[in-house]
Amino acid sequence: MDPTLDDLSREVRSFCDERDWGQFHTPKELAIGMVTEASELLELFRFQTDAQMRDMLDDPDERVHIGDELADQLYFLLRFSDLYGFSLADELERKLKKNAVKYPVEKARGSNRKA
Repeated sequence: MDPTLDDLSREVRSFCDERDWGQFHTPKELAIGMVTEASELLELFRFQTDAQMRDMLDDPDERVHIGDELADQLYFLLRFSDLYGFSLADELERKLKKNAVKYPVEKARGSNRKA
């Protein structure tokens, strides 16, 4: 069975507590970490053609590198939400409901245009 978001948050909390890193995890520093790690993921795909990106995703070593960057992003997201009292599941549900109104299926289906 896959771990839940709560399970993962507890693992991240324990990892950070063991290292006394809470003192460094202000909202600003965690937000910077999220952006930095997202940029590192983006850098992997920069200047790559669609074919090159497919090859990267099919290559086991590249997948490990991509997975590392995804995990780094998840770490910062879980840490922020845990420390500052956000339920990621609740926030996602709320945002999806908001976006369903903003992007109704009949207007948004098959389009990437912002309303």
